[in-house]
Amino acid sequence: MTRTLRLPFKNAAAKDVNFLVNNPKDGLTKAEAVATQTLIIAKNIFNSSGGDLVSAGDPVILISDTAALA
Repeated sequence: MTRTLRLPFKNAAAKDVNFLVNNPKDGLTKAEAVATQTLIIAKNIFNSSGGDLVSAGDPVILISDTAALA
């Protein structure tokens, strides 16, 4: 199984922007993910085609599995 952390944001144009982090550390807490989102917005670390990131959504861990076809 593959685990991916999704950090969702809204930009100044009210468009969705998502950052995906492969293989986040085991035991990652929501508080740690939210603190990271807050830092990204406060420091204006990333930009998007719709302007600055202005708000953060709820972070989640996506779990996927791949199976070969017989």
